[in-house]
Order: sequence, then C-alpha cells, then structure tokens
Amino acid sequence: MISIKRTNSNDLDFQKLVEALDIDLGAYYKDEKQFYGKLNNIDEIKHAVVAYDENNTPTGCGGIKAFSEDGVEVKRMFVPVEFRGKGVAKLVLEALEDWSVELGFKKCILETLKEKPYAIRFYEKNNYHTIPNFGDYVKAKNSICFAKNLK
Repeated sequence: MISIKRTNSNDLDFQKLVEALDIDLGAYYKDEKQFYGKLNNIDEIKHAVVAYDENNTPTGCGGIKAFSEDGVEVKRMFVPVEFRGKGVAKLVLEALEDWSVELGFKKCILETLKEKPYAIRFYEKNNYHTIPNFGDYVKAKNSICFAKNLK
C-alpha cells in the first residue's frame, strides 16, 4: 500500500529523493549539467509530495510550481529504480494533479529528456501531449515538453 504525503521542498525525504534524481540524471546531462542544474532548483517548490510504502520507505516524489496564472509546472518527478513498476509514479502524478486543481489551476506542463523513452511513454499514457518547449527549455535540444488540461 502506497501512501502520499503533501509537503514542500524543505522535507528531508523529498530532498533525499531529489539528490538521487540528480545522480540519475547526471548520466543524461553530459555537457549540459550547468544548464539543467539551474532549472532544477527546488527552493521555489512550495507544493511537493512524497510517496511511502508500507514500511514507511520513501518511494517517489514530485512537486508543482506555478508557471502561469492557470498552469503549474510538474517538477522533480522521481521514483528510484527499485520501486518502479509498482504504480508509484502514477500515484505521485495524480496527487500533484489533484493538488493543482484544489489550488485553482487548469493545466500541468512539464519537461523530460528525449533520451528517457520510459518517461515519455509514462506521460503519454497519463494523457499528456507534446507541446513546443517552453521557457528556458526552448534552447534545450535534449528536452521534450508536455501538457495536460486538468478537470
């Protein structure tokens, strides 16, 4: 049984998962570490979730931050390899989407890397569609961006 805790970027479990995410992404960033590093700052994430298994082990995380008047950007979505394939990412994403709606937002946008086909399939499977790269990601050749209208 997976439980979800609402928190923010000051949460130690969230921070540990983000550190593991940064290590994971290091292999993909190559020469672009500095560029992506500045975009992955968690200081501004006031709305984050952490997933826990039945042993209270952190199994995944994600956050949202306002991007526009009616939209949020999903940030720092991560599930460690040993917890993948168990529905954790779907629960984290749904929790973020639900929270976004509660906060009055109408859509979610996000960025992932073209070199992560499993992430692309995940977002497509969860009704996200590709959009032109936004913000600083316009310059990022290895990035692909998605959006989803919320209900």
